[in-house]
Amino acid sequence: MQIRKGQRLPLAQLLPENLPDGSFQIQVGMTGLTAEVDFSCFGVDGDQKLSDDRYMTFFNQPKTPCGSVSISLMNNRINGFYCTLSSLPASIDRLVITAAIDGSETMSRVQSGFLRLVAADRPVAEFAFEGKDFHNEKALILGEFYRKDGAWRFCATGQGFDGGLPALVRHFGGEVADEPPADAAPSRLSLEKKVAEAAPQLVDLAKKVSISLEKKRLTNVVARVGLVLDASGSMTGQYRRGRVQEVVNRILPLAVHFDDDGELDVWAFSAKPLALPAATLSNYADYIDTVNGGWRKWRMLSYNNEPEVIKEVLAHYKDTAMPVFIIFISDGGVDQNAKIKKLLTEAAAQPIFWQFVGIGGRNYGILEKLDTMSGRTVDNCGFFALDDLDSLSEQELYDRLLQELPAWFAEAKSKGIIN
Repeated sequence: MQIRKGQRLPLAQLLPENLPDGSFQIQVGMTGLTAEVDFSCFGVDGDQKLSDDRYMTFFNQPKTPCGSVSISLMNNRINGFYCTLSSLPASIDRLVITAAIDGSETMSRVQSGFLRLVAADRPVAEFAFEGKDFHNEKALILGEFYRKDGAWRFCATGQGFDGGLPALVRHFGGEVADEPPADAAPSRLSLEKKVAEAAPQLVDLAKKVSISLEKKRLTNVVARVGLVLDASGSMTGQYRRGRVQEVVNRILPLAVHFDDDGELDVWAFSAKPLALPAATLSNYADYIDTVNGGWRKWRMLSYNNEPEVIKEVLAHYKDTAMPVFIIFISDGGVDQNAKIKKLLTEAAAQPIFWQFVGIGGRNYGILEKLDTMSGRTVDNCGFFALDDLDSLSEQELYDRLLQELPAWFAEAKSKGIIN
């Protein structure tokens, strides 16, 4: 099976059933370089940090303490890694396979490269790449095995990274002996490239997102992104006219950039909340009309109960250490002001920023007073209202959505809410 760059798949879909001990091999290789290439496997925690240096598997440390990852040798050269994911400790959330050049060459010189999964001595899946996808990077993040919803998944990352092996170690929170500290951030895969490969119709939006991210200095931020949609009866016209689908289209590129999964978590709510499947580049186009039977079946009741959906969102992210950016769409009629205020005040200690957006409605209640709401550890929410989604240009919309996010990141970091 050939895997495309950026593709994410359940590992169970790639590996055959009933593997002995659940073990498999990761083979890696490159041609076209004269310099030596260092392949490494970083076992990182939920914060994407190497909290235990013994879980970096490379030429100087060929095996993890639990024996779940070890170097695979071919002709006395590192050819990849043997893995038994079932015996990894729960603290290891992700295995990141990397390559770094020891010399003056760059990854643009690679003629061909691959990361291949081998099970029971048989190749079962392969991610191939070429140097034309890179520029002056001296390292690559090739692929990632990560836990999600109790199961392991694989992502064919193919991301260039400035600096060599020491820069990779520092990026994952490790220490490099005899190396001066460095603040260089990794080169993140171009948002436009990610979108162009899977959803070319969104490329123009992705370009505008990138401009806003650069303005706000959020280019290298990693966060989860959630979208909450008012599904009360008064929103029927917005759904019917395609306005809510436009919201999904415009928010998804933000999620693709921020979120390591490239997924947008979605909830709809009226009297009760409804958790919906994540919106992705593969299902976004008719999301509103098809997911869970389409919007007409999303409990379009007259009553909108904001506190209940806020509680559900808080419960969903209660164990995450990663920052979370929630975009909450409403057409007003907000009347449970005291409950909303209490929930958002208590939620200020959690790594979540809430951006409320009013579209085509009125009577937004406490949402219009969020900036002056007292009693919070940090200012964790903002609000603005539009008469119509098209009353702002796409560029202005992104600028406004991200307006308060940098200040929250700075304040939340200073208070120890986020790392």
